[in-house]
Amino acid sequence: MPKWVDVALIPLINLALALAVSMLVILWIGESPFEALAIMVKGAVGSAYGWGYTLYYTTNFIFTGLAVAVAFHARLFNIGGEGQAALGGLGVALVCLAVPWPHWTLALPAAIVGGALFGAAWAAIPAWLQARRGSHIVITTIMFNFIAQALLVYLLVGPLKASGMSPETAPFPDGAALPTAHDIAPWLGFRPSAPLNISFLLALVACAGVWLLIWRTRLGYEIRAFGHSEPAAVYAGIHPTWIIMATMLISGALAGCMAINSVMGEAERLVINSVQGAGFVGIAVALMGRSHPVGVLLAALLFGMLYQGGAELEFEMPAISREMIIVIQALVILFTGALDNMVRMPIEKFYDARRLARQRNGRGTGVAAE
Repeated sequence: MPKWVDVALIPLINLALALAVSMLVILWIGESPFEALAIMVKGAVGSAYGWGYTLYYTTNFIFTGLAVAVAFHARLFNIGGEGQAALGGLGVALVCLAVPWPHWTLALPAAIVGGALFGAAWAAIPAWLQARRGSHIVITTIMFNFIAQALLVYLLVGPLKASGMSPETAPFPDGAALPTAHDIAPWLGFRPSAPLNISFLLALVACAGVWLLIWRTRLGYEIRAFGHSEPAAVYAGIHPTWIIMATMLISGALAGCMAINSVMGEAERLVINSVQGAGFVGIAVALMGRSHPVGVLLAALLFGMLYQGGAELEFEMPAISREMIIVIQALVILFTGALDNMVRMPIEKFYDARRLARQRNGRGTGVAAE
């Protein structure tokens, strides 16, 4: 099967099936599916306002999608992006509150280090349990999501709580405020309220960095070799404990960097549930993007459009509730993830049949020539 079929055609067919079923659901509740689709597209990409929110969500999903993708290459199913991003937010908040930063160019590198370290540290414990104790990485990372949420609740209603009723930290210093899309490109029509900020560029840099890591470094080769066959990797001298720990530390660091966008860039303080499910969406993004940074970028953009377009659809069509928007998003995840083989297997059989036919034709031509 050609590479472009696996990377582009199959995800597009899955997406088309998900949208078709979603349109049937909207039709069933008595609304026009074509009007709903038009509202979603216009709300997501029809204005600078829409783009400001779409690319903000996209930034979150790029980081969590890359986190899951890196782990996938070692055949590690990191379900803990939600907790790792939440702890990354704690690291970002502690860094931003620790110093009266004079300028964001000084605060941003420090916040990146803080978010990455806290996210990596939260991933290190399940990684060690998997590498040394044989604990299943899926179970431990899921449970650590709940522990992270409980820890943040304790901190935000106790030691880190600012004065007032809300469970949140004090606002970050003015010098830690990141430039927004309005500050960088006001001529494009971005409003001051648009949450898109310079961390979107940081996400693009992360995509390039992951590509270089996985396909241009020795560590990336070892990660891929370990993922394809652990016994063969061990025979080649690759240490499983080192690969599991290194892969999960990188994965957790990428998830933790998501907090640069949501905590430092948008809220400018640490609040409860700053991740808002982006850690779980990252799983679907990595699956749909085939764990390749370019695919992750495109899939993150799609889910960013779904999130922003869904919010506009909920506002414009009151009959379509928030739960219905979640159903549409879930259908995309279902078809691109769990039901992927429903599309993949017939296409693989088609290309296998073509290959066998060419081989038979080639043998027949050779016999006739003799």
